[in-house]
Amino acid sequence: MSEDAAKAAVAAAVSTEVFKTLETFERALRTWNAVSNLVSAADGARLWSRHIADSLQLVALAPDGPLRWIDLGAGAGFPGMVVALARPQTEVTLVESNRKKAAFLLKAIAETGAPATVRPVRAEALPAKPYDVVSARALAPLGPLLTLAAPFFGPHTIGLFPKGREVDDEIAAAGAGFQVARVPSATADDAVILKITDVKG
Repeated sequence: MSEDAAKAAVAAAVSTEVFKTLETFERALRTWNAVSNLVSAADGARLWSRHIADSLQLVALAPDGPLRWIDLGAGAGFPGMVVALARPQTEVTLVESNRKKAAFLLKAIAETGAPATVRPVRAEALPAKPYDVVSARALAPLGPLLTLAAPFFGPHTIGLFPKGREVDDEIAAAGAGFQVARVPSATADDAVILKITDVKG
């Protein structure tokens, strides 16, 4: 998917107000990235296709209504900031231990008004507490990721984890103790989003 096509797809999928806030977020990221290297140069050239449109897919997979959402290893805000901007009724907790990236997230929240908070610590340092949705993107293979995420799962929690071509191996290595459904990615032919439920801590 080209940048123009991805941006047009995002514009068609959200309200005009939300799209404007996503553009504000994009500009903030480009400004910070010029000096802080939050994303690679290659990814900076395809923010809409590689990051924003890809992150937006998770919104449609979450339940309706106000939610409590935690994004582990939030990095430069994908998918957590995109979720917060696209679903302003959702409270998003962005977990990012890298100080540079956490500082950017705080600035991006201030500039966009996103309903999000930043926890500048490792996920392991947070107290166990169930959320409605747990997400993580490119943080760890599925097995270690579920170990990190388990303290944030309750009986009705959904995990949304984008994965690439090694997904079969990751699922096999993760073993039992969860239910998984695969959702094809709309932005990459070799990617899926894993929808995880019934995680046993």
